[in-house]
Amino acid sequence: MSATAAQLAMPAAPSSAGQACLRPLRLIDLPAIMAIERRVYAQPWTEGNFIDSLASDYPGFGLWLAGDPGKEPLLAAYFLAMKGVGEMHLLNISVRPENQGQGLARRMLDALVRLCRSEGCEQLWLEVRTSNTRAREVYRRYGLQEVGLRRAYYPAHQGQREDAVLMSLPIDLMDLGQNPGSEEARP
Repeated sequence: MSATAAQLAMPAAPSSAGQACLRPLRLIDLPAIMAIERRVYAQPWTEGNFIDSLASDYPGFGLWLAGDPGKEPLLAAYFLAMKGVGEMHLLNISVRPENQGQGLARRMLDALVRLCRSEGCEQLWLEVRTSNTRAREVYRRYGLQEVGLRRAYYPAHQGQREDAVLMSLPIDLMDLGQNPGSEEARP
């Protein structure tokens, strides 16, 4: 993976309480990742899914928040993606329940778009459960468009399957803080 936290315009380590840093995910982060994954999803990824993705050098970044002095930074959000020819596919994005509603998903999407640009990707793709209306709204506000449906894509309760909405964002039209569908402009 060629992008670094510096290229994604965030500090590499939090220095004071409340400050955030973005850095590539590593296998050593797996316990923190799984703690969030199991709390956020009824059908979470397995440790094996994360190990395989990280071992395959899929780009993944975590957003770490500084806590009280003397305490380790806390993983608040993360994403994993897969680069294709001219495109990036978001595989997993999660925000710790205590940090939801604080704009961290948007910050992670901003970092993902910067990663897309640094890797020369012109299109971002993702799937989201049809039942995950909150995430779908976050993505719509960010500028992603619903472009299709993948039938029976996700595992669901008691052996059932759930459809996925396919969403896409053309990166060449994207201007961070001024994106299509954005309700606010940021510097």
